[in-house]
Amino acid sequence: MTNIPRPPLKKGGNRGILFACFIAPLAILLTMLVAAQARGAETAATSDSEWERTVKAAEQEGQVNVYKIASDSEWQAFQKKYPKIKVNITHATAAQHLQRIMAERRAGKYLPDVIRLGGGTSTSLFKAKALDPIGPAMLLPEVRDATKWFEGRHHYNDIENQYVFIYAAFPLHLLGYNPKIVDGNSLKGYADLLDPKWKGKITLKDPRDPGGASPLLFLYYNPQLGADFIKKLFTVSGLTLIRNEGQQLDWVASGKYPIAITAKPEQLESAKSKGLPVEVLDAHIMKKDGVGLEAGGTMVALANNAPHPNAAKVLLNWFLSREGQMAVQRPSGNEPGYNSLREDIAKDFLPSWAQRQKGTNYVRLWGPAVWDRTAITDLVNEMAK
Repeated sequence: MTNIPRPPLKKGGNRGILFACFIAPLAILLTMLVAAQARGAETAATSDSEWERTVKAAEQEGQVNVYKIASDSEWQAFQKKYPKIKVNITHATAAQHLQRIMAERRAGKYLPDVIRLGGGTSTSLFKAKALDPIGPAMLLPEVRDATKWFEGRHHYNDIENQYVFIYAAFPLHLLGYNPKIVDGNSLKGYADLLDPKWKGKITLKDPRDPGGASPLLFLYYNPQLGADFIKKLFTVSGLTLIRNEGQQLDWVASGKYPIAITAKPEQLESAKSKGLPVEVLDAHIMKKDGVGLEAGGTMVALANNAPHPNAAKVLLNWFLSREGQMAVQRPSGNEPGYNSLREDIAKDFLPSWAQRQKGTNYVRLWGPAVWDRTAITDLVNEMAK
């Protein structure tokens, strides 16, 4: 076979091949990265500029009106940071706020800027089309970043996931008991409440009354329990409905009804601190059955047609920022506040009952399905006949 000689490569030929195969694509990639960084810097600069303009406009508005329940300490921290924006707070119960807002709107008055209420009231305002979406008002990058929050997302209470923002939640510890009569170590799951020895010994706050539905909401929407388990509580355990939570506490302490399914565990904790024989069972002991995650009273919304829209945006962004949520968690001194759904802030100082535990199956007690009480009300009406 005759070997055909190949022509020699021209001087610099190897460098040409190297450039074509490696250097040119690398140069293109670097150019793209530089362009992306430039666009990111431009976006950040635009965001910073928009935020500065909003703060300036808010200071010109001079005030922000907040309709709310619960404590004020976090708003005091905002006032300290933005002294040119006066925070006007209107206190009332959730029901009173709803009545007031709807009456004002019928009269053509639009007074609140920011509303901090619970799920039922905020749902009513959403249905009345009295709210603006939260997303467009999120100006700070750290606030828009959903990865900083529980489960890596923002949580909302409305069906459109944009109007009623949930910023804090805590485990629902719904079992109180008298330790002189009930061995807390014997309660490992909710099925233990069906033990014949507890028949006629358990009370439940009537969920048809305001503020009493959380325990049954958890049981009803828990796929491991559901309506069948609630029926057994009535038929097997002889569940007793009560309307007065103070009476429920007295009955636990006296031993008349030594087990309480309660929506107000803090009342039992307070009674325990005063020496009464009552305990609250840590819900995580029953985590094989799931644990309720409560968000009552920890929701924030923006009123539409607000008189001070820029001040509302500034307050909202500060409130949902890391700094604002730290103020929510520690509102005054060393007293713990709500457990923020932001996961990039310390939780170690919170009491154990308020802390969420990794690996726990939490049943979230928010969202439009949960706040529709029709199914629960119908079930209780049926069983209470």
